[in-house]
Amino acid sequence: MKKDIEEFKDVQLMVRSFYSKVLNDEVLGHFFVFAKDHNWEEHLTTLDSFWNNVLFYKGGYVGNPLEVHKKLHYFKPLQNSDFDRWMLLFTQTVDDLFEGEKAALAKQRALSIATIMQQNILPKKPLG
Repeated sequence: MKKDIEEFKDVQLMVRSFYSKVLNDEVLGHFFVFAKDHNWEEHLTTLDSFWNNVLFYKGGYVGNPLEVHKKLHYFKPLQNSDFDRWMLLFTQTVDDLFEGEKAALAKQRALSIATIMQQNILPKKPLG
């Protein structure tokens, strides 16, 4: 039986395992080349703080992920399929490592975050 996400070191394991998959992914890896080559540990530390705050309300995260992704989209356009792939890899990572209430919350919050980003970043399709 797997344990739940219970503390910061579990968040770090989740974040690092997930982004290890992302870096090597044929769909998403190219979005992270610059960060990987310039400030990867700082990026991971920021993501640790972000997810620790999302799951445990610990504070410590400073930033605006929506604005960061809007800038990314300007230089490397994102598509719905990119968000779908991100969700697939995130869900697989959480399911591989954890189970329980916080694990389920992480997947639910990831879906909410991805949905909000898609709604605010991607072009709206006209109705009809």
